[in-house]
Amino acid sequence: MGTKHRKPVLTAATADKHRLYEIAVQCPEAEIDFVTSRFKSLRGRPLRRLCEDFCGTSAAACEFVKRHADNYAEGLDLHAPTLAWARRHNVANLSPEQQRRIELIRRNVLHPRGADKSFDAVVAMNFSYWIFKTRETLRTYFGAVRAALASDGVFFLDTWGGYESMKEQRERRRCVGGFTYVWDQARYDPISGDLTCYIHFDFPRGPVMERAFVYDWRLWTLPELRELLTEAGFRKVTVYWEGEDEKGHGNSVFSPRKRGVADASFICYIGAEK
Repeated sequence: MGTKHRKPVLTAATADKHRLYEIAVQCPEAEIDFVTSRFKSLRGRPLRRLCEDFCGTSAAACEFVKRHADNYAEGLDLHAPTLAWARRHNVANLSPEQQRRIELIRRNVLHPRGADKSFDAVVAMNFSYWIFKTRETLRTYFGAVRAALASDGVFFLDTWGGYESMKEQRERRRCVGGFTYVWDQARYDPISGDLTCYIHFDFPRGPVMERAFVYDWRLWTLPELRELLTEAGFRKVTVYWEGEDEKGHGNSVFSPRKRGVADASFICYIGAEK
C-alpha cells in the first residue's frame, strides 16, 4: 500500500520569511482591485501603467500585469536580495509575455525617475514610506512621486492609525499553513513619533523566527499626510475609509469620507490626484 505524502511541517529553519509575509500580511488582489477600480472611476479610462514603490517581493506589480495584456508595471526597491527573491519566486511564475511587461529596479524612491517614465498610478502600500521621519524628506518623496505621474495620474497609499497604534503591544494571528504571525509594537516615543515594530513567526514545532522583519518608522497621522501631499503639489487628496458589516466589522469596502471614526485601530487608503 502506498503512503500519503504529507506536507512538510514549517519551522524557523525551513520556512521562507518572504513567503510567510505574503501569506500573513499581503493581499495584492484586493489592492489591485481597489486601485484599478478607483482609477477608472476617477479618470474614466483603465489604468495601464503602474509603479509599485518599496515593492519588496513585488506581489502587487505581478498581480497587475496579470490583469490585462496592455498592463505594464515597474517596481522600485533598494534591497537587492529581496528584489532577487521577487524575480526568482514571483516574476518567474509569470508567463514569458507577462514578464516582458514588468521591470524591477534597485533605486532610491527619492531620486527622480527616468524622463521617459510616466505612470497612470504609483502605489506605496504597507506604510512603507514611514521610513521617512521628517516633513522635509516625506514631502520630497511625495514630490518625486508626483513628478513620475502622467498629467492625470493618481498616487495611492495606505496608512494605519487609531489609539492602539501608539500602544506597545503584541498581537498574534494564526495563518494558513499552520504558522502564527506575531505583530510586535515594541517601542513608541510620543515626543518624536518614532515607532519600532517587528514581525515574528511562530511554529508548532521548534523556535520562533524572531524579528523576521524590522521596522524603524515615524507614526504619521492622517492630517499630517494630507497636508504634506498638498504641499507637494497634489491638487486633491481623498481619504477612503472602510465600511462596516452588520456586526460592526470591516467589510473591505473603501469609500471617500471627510470624517472618520475614532476606532482603536484602522487602516485606510489615500488617493492623491496630480
